[in-house]
Amino acid sequence: MENIVVLGSTGSIGKNTLDIISRTNRYRLVGLSYNNNTKEAIKQIKRFSPKFVACGKTDDIDKIKSINPDITVFAGKSGLNEISDLNEADIFVNALVGTSGLIPTYNILKNKKRLALANKESLVIAGKIFKEMADSSNIEIIPIDSEHSAIYQCINKQNKDIHSIIITASGGPFLERDSFENIKIEDALSHPTWSMGKKITIDSATMMNKGFEIIEARWLFDVKYDKIKVVVHKESILHSAVEFNDGSIIAQLAAHDMRIPIAYALMKPKRMDLEFKIDLTEIGSLHFQKPNFNKFITLKLAYDALKKEDKNLGLVLNAADEVAVEHFLNKKIKFSDIFKILQKSCEIFEDDLKQDIFAIEKETIYIKNEVERLIKKDFIGG
Repeated sequence: MENIVVLGSTGSIGKNTLDIISRTNRYRLVGLSYNNNTKEAIKQIKRFSPKFVACGKTDDIDKIKSINPDITVFAGKSGLNEISDLNEADIFVNALVGTSGLIPTYNILKNKKRLALANKESLVIAGKIFKEMADSSNIEIIPIDSEHSAIYQCINKQNKDIHSIIITASGGPFLERDSFENIKIEDALSHPTWSMGKKITIDSATMMNKGFEIIEARWLFDVKYDKIKVVVHKESILHSAVEFNDGSIIAQLAAHDMRIPIAYALMKPKRMDLEFKIDLTEIGSLHFQKPNFNKFITLKLAYDALKKEDKNLGLVLNAADEVAVEHFLNKKIKFSDIFKILQKSCEIFEDDLKQDIFAIEKETIYIKNEVERLIKKDFIGG
C-alpha cells in the first residue's frame, strides 16, 4: 500500500480523487489540504483518518484536533508548503487552484515524489523549470486534465513520431453566441458538459482554460507551439488526439467524468473497472469544428505567449486571469471585460524567464497587484 497526499481535497478534482482512493486498497490517504470548505474537510478527515492536514484558516486547527489529537495540522500558506514537503508520501495529487499550486509542485519534484498534476497553472507559470526538474530526476509528471491525460495515453512514449497534438474543447456555454455583452454570472457558470469549480468554469466560458492547456501541453509533451492544435468538439467524448508523422491519428474517447483520468493517473498502466461506459451507437456521431480566434482571443494570447517564451507571458496571462475572473465573480466587471483585461495585460507586462521558483512567485504577486490597479483605473473607475 502506497501513501498518498491530496492537495485541494474539497474541490471537484479532490473529491473525485478521494472517491477513486475509496475504491481500491492500493493507497492510504496520509494527508490532505483544503482552504475554506471546513464542513467537507471534516467529513473527509473522519472517513479517511489522515495523519497530516493542512487547512486554510488557523481557526480550524482545534476543530481538526477534536477529531483526532494525533493529527499533525498545518495552517495557512506555510502549512500548504509544509504538507507538500512531506517525506511520508509516495505520491501527491496537486488539485490546487491557481498560483497556490506553484510552490507545492516545486516541493514535490524537489523531493523526487510522483506527481499527478491537475494544477495546470504550475506549468503555465513555470513549465520550463518543472520540465527540467522532472527530466533531471527521471520523474514523470502525470496529467490529470482529461485532455492531457488523453494525449498522454495516445503518445505512449512515441514523442519522436508526433506530427501534431490535437486538443479538443467543448467551446463552453457561449460557443454559438455572437456577442459577450450582458452575460450573467449564472450563465457563465452553466457549462454544457462538465461539472467543475467556479474559476475553471469561467475559464472554460472564455476559453482561457483551453489557452492554458495549450501552454501546459508544450511543457508536458515537449512540443513546440506550432504542433499544438485546438479543435472544438461539443460532445466532449473525444478528449484529445495525437497525429503521427505517417498521418495516423490516435484518439482517446470516454464519458465526461473526471474520475476516469484520475484513476488512470493513479493506477497506470492498470485500468480500474469503472462504471462510466459509453455506447458509440447511442452517441451516433461526433462533431468537430475550428475555433474562432477572433471571438476567443484567449487562444491567440496563449499561442502568442508560446511564441515569446523568453518573456514568460504565461505568467502574465495566468496572473491577469486570476484577478479578472475574481472581479467578474464579485460582479465588479463585465464578462466581456475579462478579454480586454487579458489582452491589455499582455501588452503592458512581461516577465524575464527566471530559474528561481520563488522569484517567479514574487513576480506573480507583483503582476496581480498591477492588474488590480489596471482594473480599478480603466474598468471600475477606482
